[in-house]
Amino acid sequence: MKKTILLASMAVLFLAKANAQTAPDITSWLLNTTATGYGGYISNVQLVQYSATYVYVSTNCIPAYAIGPWPSNPNVPSPQNFVCEFPRYPVANTGTPTAVNLGSIGLWTNGVSIFNSEDGFHWNSGTSAWAMGPGPSWNRNALIFEGVSFDSCLGHPAPGGNYHNHVNPKCLYNDADSTHHSPIIGFAFDGFPIYGAYGYASATSAAGPVKRMRTSYALTTDTTRSGGPHPISTYPLGSCVDDYVFTAGSGDLDAHNGRFCYTPEYPAGTYAYFVTIDASLNPVYPFVIGPTYYGVVGSTNTHVTPVGPDTTYTGVATAIYNINNSTIKYVIAPNPVSDHAYIYMDAANMNNIKGNLYDGSGRLVKSINDMQPSIAYALDMSDLPVGMYILSFEGSGKTVTEKLIRN
Repeated sequence: MKKTILLASMAVLFLAKANAQTAPDITSWLLNTTATGYGGYISNVQLVQYSATYVYVSTNCIPAYAIGPWPSNPNVPSPQNFVCEFPRYPVANTGTPTAVNLGSIGLWTNGVSIFNSEDGFHWNSGTSAWAMGPGPSWNRNALIFEGVSFDSCLGHPAPGGNYHNHVNPKCLYNDADSTHHSPIIGFAFDGFPIYGAYGYASATSAAGPVKRMRTSYALTTDTTRSGGPHPISTYPLGSCVDDYVFTAGSGDLDAHNGRFCYTPEYPAGTYAYFVTIDASLNPVYPFVIGPTYYGVVGSTNTHVTPVGPDTTYTGVATAIYNINNSTIKYVIAPNPVSDHAYIYMDAANMNNIKGNLYDGSGRLVKSINDMQPSIAYALDMSDLPVGMYILSFEGSGKTVTEKLIRN
């Protein structure tokens, strides 16, 4: 029974790549119909459907990795039964930008909600106190006021049970891997992809060195906060999202926290948002999407009735499951590999496992250092010749190897 549960809990964390004609907005979701997460609820994404114009993602907003506890937060996660709609061919909004609302503004690839940078309170100058709801200005920074209730994956549940992240979803990808372009980790409701913290240094090339994407927002030096919370000693700069000022060109990203660039999934180029963190991996405002979306957003996003004809994406490919070894447990998918192999290290593992990839002649061609339990990693094999490879995991004096095929 234990073996069966372990297999189910690990198997669904990977979405195999479909054929080259299937777009990333369809293939990037982590599908699952059997394994459970918090509370025994079905986790990750349950269904992906698509038509010529939209992708529809059905999710409970429960991740497969372990979550909680949430200090000072009385809420608990519960299934949301969302069907979210994403345009397949997103377009820039050439009119007045749409503000990111409270509540879900997109989904991570595991079906968990993305929230904006605010916690839902603003300063009421008439009463000189915080008031519930968004205001025209002086809205509270969720990281500052709610960060104490974030779990180790930097998420927490809202009233009504919607588990979400305002900031970098650190359990969804390896946010310490600064040597590879980050994977797609979500989509905004305007249909544009969201990447992790690292992209190509050049916005005009789908190759070259990788760097951490820097926001173009910085704290103001103005301490007057006209009509806002005072004194500054009680409410330091950064307590409100309005304390941040955008300066075009000061970072890598625009006012929406994204840029037009070339990525492994979009070699012809796309607009993309990036999660922003500092050199110590701490979240940096505006965290995911800026105060406004880049693209056009529909009026309804989370409880949509799919408009057909719709195709169901089943994206299943061979995966390797190590469930018998008592020291190192993991899942690798897909196999064979066309570009990236995705590796999930089971929560029961020790820390700091090293992964080495060897070619058919025994030459070391790739390494992933300090692999941690409950974290997913992307192994980029797109630059390697087709053929057979050996992936070795090493930790605490133990070594486990698996065969990978690049096709």
